[in-house]
Amino acid sequence: MTQTTHFGFRTVAEEEKASLVRGVFDSVASRYDLMNDLMSAGLHRAWKNDMVGMLAPRAGMQIIDVAGGTGDIAFRMLKRAACEVTVCDINQHMLDEGRNRAIDRNLLHGVEWVCGNAESMPFPDASFDAYTIAFGIRNVTHIDLALQEAFRLLKPGGRFLCLEFSHLQHEWMQKCYDRYSFAAIPKIGAWVTGKGDPYQYLVESIRKFPTQEAFAKMMGSAGFGNVQFRNLTQGVVAIHSGRKF
Repeated sequence: MTQTTHFGFRTVAEEEKASLVRGVFDSVASRYDLMNDLMSAGLHRAWKNDMVGMLAPRAGMQIIDVAGGTGDIAFRMLKRAACEVTVCDINQHMLDEGRNRAIDRNLLHGVEWVCGNAESMPFPDASFDAYTIAFGIRNVTHIDLALQEAFRLLKPGGRFLCLEFSHLQHEWMQKCYDRYSFAAIPKIGAWVTGKGDPYQYLVESIRKFPTQEAFAKMMGSAGFGNVQFRNLTQGVVAIHSGRKF
């Protein structure tokens, strides 16, 4: 029997999801960060700064940023410290966009660009001091496998940080946010990129993501200790953190 999963609110075969997600980001790569600004009223910048601040990169750290193709997180890390950042993304178009931005910023050292799947990463065990992922884990087919891979890649004592859209703390806020998201975001996407369907998927994928508590439990099942989460903007997003002991 064919195993199925969700692609937004659609049910699809598991083996189809990765290519469908890749298609979504192929179509919006060049304007991805602009859309983030419009959808979040610029708040995504503060949210990303918070995650990087929690990590507090240090000189010499080996960090992997997953699903970070445009370099938005990597550039923040490199600005804070002379660390080594590997950006790994399933989408080559996003990586090309990030590499071009790095060249424009004269960031020719300290960052590597690798195409790879979060569920099966092309790196040996215990390769990194920290693993970060921002607005990417909800797009993987098997979140549990991605978490296991994150745990495998970290050195003992290494940290995992995930920034992701989540669930608001009050029901009335969630209802207002849902109305805004479904009514406005696909229309904004169509206006900016010429395509609304990718943003319809993105809105739906947010609703399918586990609650803060459920995702924390998944992290614990993958082996992480000291699992915590911090809500930002009343739970519009949350930063989950854990450590490999």
